Order: sequence, then C-alpha cells, then structure tokens
Amino acid sequence: MSRSAPAAPRISLATRAIRLASGIARFWWDFIVGDDWRIAAGVLLVLCAGALLVSAADASAAVVTTVTAVGIMFVAIGSIVAAALRAGRR
Repeated sequence: MSRSAPAAPRISLATRAIRLASGIARFWWDFIVGDDWRIAAGVLLVLCAGALLVSAADASAAVVTTVTAVGIMFVAIGSIVAAALRAGRR
C-alpha cells in the first residue's frame, strides 16, 4: 500500500482574490514609488498642475504638454541634484 501525501488545504475564492489584489497593489506601489517617494510626489504634483492648467485655462494641447514635460524634467533633475548633495554630506 502506498501512502499519498496529505491534500493541501483548499483556499477560498475570496482569499485568492484578496491575495491577487494585494499583489497587484504592491507591484504598482513598488513600480510607481520605487526607491524615492519624492520623485513620485513631484511627478504627481506636476501632472496635477497640468490638469489644472487644462481645466482652468484655454491653453492648447501643445502648451500643456510642453509645460508638463518641462516640469517633469525639473523634478527629475532636482531629485538627482538633491541625491548628489545628500551623498556629498555623508
């Protein structure tokens, strides 16, 4: 007589759904925020400013796109400079 391994406990559909949603949320948090939350916050602020510019002003799409792109570049450059300054103080 051969003994079979005990059956694995069944996981409910709700538990699987929660694990899936949790895994997706953790992935997107890590992907968006990553190593530096300051960059994500800066980009979010620039995108919100662009959205306000679109809703409040009668600006063309090219102007809004350019202003938003320049803002995101300033956030990236500022983050790099700030990180270099913080590293230089150590």
